Amino acid sequence: MQKISKRDLTTGSIAKNLWFLAFPMMATNALQTLFNIVDMIFVGRLGPAPIAAVAVVGMILMIPFAFALGLGVASGAMVSRYYGAKDYHNSNYFVLQSIFTGFAGGLIMMVIGYMGAPYLINLFKVDQTVQNLGTIYLQIMFLVSIPIVLQFLTSAIFQAVGDAKTALWINVCAVFVNIILDPFLIFGIGPFPRLEVAGAAIATAIARSMGMIIALLFLTRKKTHIQIKLSHFRIDTEAIKRLLKIAMPSSLQMVIRGSSGIVLMGIVAKYGTFALAAYGIGIRIDMLVMMPGFGLGAATATLVGQNIGAQKLKRAVKSTWLSAFYYVLIMCIAGVLFYNFPHFIYSFFNKTEHVLLNGKIYLETIVFSYPFIALGIIFTRALGGAGETISTMLVTAFSLFCVAVPLAFVFPHLFNTGVRGIWYALVVSNIIHALIVGYLFLHGKWKIKKI
Repeated sequence: MQKISKRDLTTGSIAKNLWFLAFPMMATNALQTLFNIVDMIFVGRLGPAPIAAVAVVGMILMIPFAFALGLGVASGAMVSRYYGAKDYHNSNYFVLQSIFTGFAGGLIMMVIGYMGAPYLINLFKVDQTVQNLGTIYLQIMFLVSIPIVLQFLTSAIFQAVGDAKTALWINVCAVFVNIILDPFLIFGIGPFPRLEVAGAAIATAIARSMGMIIALLFLTRKKTHIQIKLSHFRIDTEAIKRLLKIAMPSSLQMVIRGSSGIVLMGIVAKYGTFALAAYGIGIRIDMLVMMPGFGLGAATATLVGQNIGAQKLKRAVKSTWLSAFYYVLIMCIAGVLFYNFPHFIYSFFNKTEHVLLNGKIYLETIVFSYPFIALGIIFTRALGGAGETISTMLVTAFSLFCVAVPLAFVFPHLFNTGVRGIWYALVVSNIIHALIVGYLFLHGKWKIKKI
C-alpha cells in the first residue's frame, strides 16, 4: 500500500494548511531561482558583458521552458483534484502521463533549441562579445532540456499531493551542487579549467540533471505519497490531450511573458550595456521577492484543486483570499526596504557605478507595483489550480503586449524620462493585470469548470 498524506488539506484550519504547504514551496521556488541568482553573482565578477549575456539568455529561456511550467500547472490541477477526491489510482495515472509528455517535449526542445541558439541571441542586436558569450551559455542549457523540464514537473507533482517537503529537499541538493561547482568551473579553481560563462551553464546543467534523477527515484519508491510503476505505463493520447488542454494556455502565458521580456530587453538595450545589466539584475531581484508569492500561489493552487475535488468550494475561495492577504503584506514590506536601500541591494551583484545608478532608478519605480504583482500571482495561480488557464493567458497577453510594450516605447519620449519611462510602463501593466484577474476570480466560472 502506498502511504497517503497524513494531512488532509480539505479539512481543518485553512491558514495552517496554507503555511504547511507554502513554507516548503517558498523555499523550493527560492531554490529554483537561486540557480539564476548564483550564476549572476559569480558571473558578475567577470564584468558587465557576461552579466548582460546571462540576462539575455534568461529572457530567452522563459519561452521554451514555459512548456515545463505550463505542464506543471496542468499536472498539478489534474493530480490535486483526483487526490482531493481520494481517487489515488487516477492521480498516479496522470503522473505517468505527465512525465512522458514532459520527456517528449524536452527532447524536441533540446534539438530545436541547440540549433537555433545563435539566431535567438542575434535577435537582441547586442554587441559581439555579449552575443558570443550568450550563445555558448544558451546552447549548454538547451542540451539539458529534458532534466530541466522533468525537475520542474516533478516538483509540481509532489506539491499537488501536499508533499512539498520532498520537492524542497530535492532542490536543496541540486542548488548545493550548483553553488559548489560554479566557482570551480567559472574561475578555474584547482584542476578545473577557467570556463567563465560556459562554466556557469555547465554547473547548472549538472545540478539540474542530478535533481531530475533524485526526483524520479522518489516517485518509484513504495513509501511515498504517490507512486509510479513503469510496468503499468502506456501512452494514453486522450489523457495527454486533457493535460495539454490545460497546459498549453498556461505555457503560452509564459511564452507571452518571455516574448514581451525579449521586446522590453531590446528597448532597454538602446540605453546601453549598463542599463541592460541593471535591468537583468533587477529582474532577478524581483524574482527573489516573488518567491514567497510563487510558494503561496502554488499552495493556493493545491488547496483550490483538492477542495474542488472534495466539493468544498467555500474553502477554495477562502484559501485564495487568505493567501492574497499574506503576500500583499510581504510585498509592501519588501517595497519599503528596496525603495530605501537600492544601492545596498544591487551591490551584491555588481559594484559598477553606472550599473548601481541605473539599478537605483529601477527599484525606486517598480516597487510601487509590488502589491499588485502579489494580487496578480495569487489570483492567477488560484484560477490555474481550478484548471482555468485560457482566461489568465488572455489577460497576460493584454497587459503585456497591449499595455507594457506600447507604453515602454511611448513613455520615455512622452515624459522625457529616459529609461525610467520603461519602468513606469511596467508599473501600469502590473496594476492592470491584477485588476483584471481579480475580477475573473470574483465573477468567473472557475468553480464549476470540468477538467
